Amino acid sequence: MQFPHITIKAVCGDYTAPLTLPLETNGKKVIFFPGSTIGNFEPVAVRNFLMKSAKLLDDGDGFLIGVDTKKDTKILERAYDDAKGVTAAFNLNLLTRMNRELGANFNEEQFEHLAYYNEEKGRIEMHLESQRNQLVTIGDHEFSFQEGETIHTENSYKYSIDQFQTLALECGFSPSKVWTDDEGKFSVHYLEK
Repeated sequence: MQFPHITIKAVCGDYTAPLTLPLETNGKKVIFFPGSTIGNFEPVAVRNFLMKSAKLLDDGDGFLIGVDTKKDTKILERAYDDAKGVTAAFNLNLLTRMNRELGANFNEEQFEHLAYYNEEKGRIEMHLESQRNQLVTIGDHEFSFQEGETIHTENSYKYSIDQFQTLALECGFSPSKVWTDDEGKFSVHYLEK
């Protein structure tokens, strides 16, 4: 074991709801929130999450968090509309799940995956675009879709390093260290309470 003095305890729960840390110690605590899940939160929810996380910590404790960075629009759009169609299949699977779990009657072949970067909001938006005028039922409800109308399925916000550090400061953290890949496409921030 390379770091035997570090105690790691996982918390299984809804990180958007109140949590308690299972570790009672006089030592330093660090919350680890990997990946870029923070990008799927709406701006108000990001602030709430960071402020709730700060309340779990004592002064000097830390928060290690992954954040997807703002980058060239073409790079972002290719990542969410990949040539192999992996993201499109993931997005269209929402229709399959609604059919199976909610008794809907979506025809996947009548929708296409659409992903684009919304510069003003600083986020990738994923949609399912109706390819024709159609009616869909979900349970006892009927929904009319016009050709070109979309179902907005997901957002993925991107942050510059300065932008995320400013947000962290506003939520009770002090940015301590940041790491990025060689091209600056992803960042990992160490914040201190």
